[in-house]
Amino acid sequence: MAKTKTRDRMNNEINAGSMADIAFLLLIFFLVTTTIAEDKGILVKLPPWSDEEPDITRLKERNVFSVLVNAQNQLLVREEPARIGELRERAKEFIMNPTKRPDLAEGPRNAIISLKNDRGTDYDTYLAVYNELKGAYDDLWDELSQRRYGQPYSEEMPFAQRKAIRDEIPMVLSEAEPTNFGEEQ
Repeated sequence: MAKTKTRDRMNNEINAGSMADIAFLLLIFFLVTTTIAEDKGILVKLPPWSDEEPDITRLKERNVFSVLVNAQNQLLVREEPARIGELRERAKEFIMNPTKRPDLAEGPRNAIISLKNDRGTDYDTYLAVYNELKGAYDDLWDELSQRRYGQPYSEEMPFAQRKAIRDEIPMVLSEAEPTNFGEEQ
C-alpha cells in the first residue's frame, strides 16, 4: 500500500513546459499595449545653428527687461530685488510700453526680456520665473485677441489671427548662458 501512495505523488506533477511561452506572450502583450508617458518640457524654438559670429549690436538698456536669478533663488529685475509673484505684471507693463520709453514707440516689437540664472538656481525656481515671463505674453495675446476678435487666444483660432497677434506682440525672450557661483555677471 505504501508503494501506491508514492506513485500517486509522483504522478501529480504540473507540466511547466508551456509556462515560458505564456510568460513570453504576456510580456509581448504588455509591451504592445502600454503607453509610455512623455515628459513635457518647455517648448522653446531654438535658433538655427550658424558658424558665423553673431552681430552684436548695442541695445539700449531701457529696451531690455533683465531678470537675474542667483544661486539662492532670489530675483533681480532691472537691478531691483523682486518676487516671482510680481514678475508677470512688471513684464506686461514693460512689454506694452507705457510712455516712459520713447524708444519703444513702435510698441512691444523692440521690447526684449533677458533671463539669466546661476548654475546653482533650483530648477523649480527657474521654471516658475520662465512660466511667469511666458505667462505675461500669454496674457497680452489673450487681451489683444479679446479686443480684436472677441475670443480668447488659443490654438483653435485660425492661423492668420494667431499670426497677426504674435506679429503685433512678438515673444522676444532671450536666455543667457548660466553663470557659475561667484562669477562676475
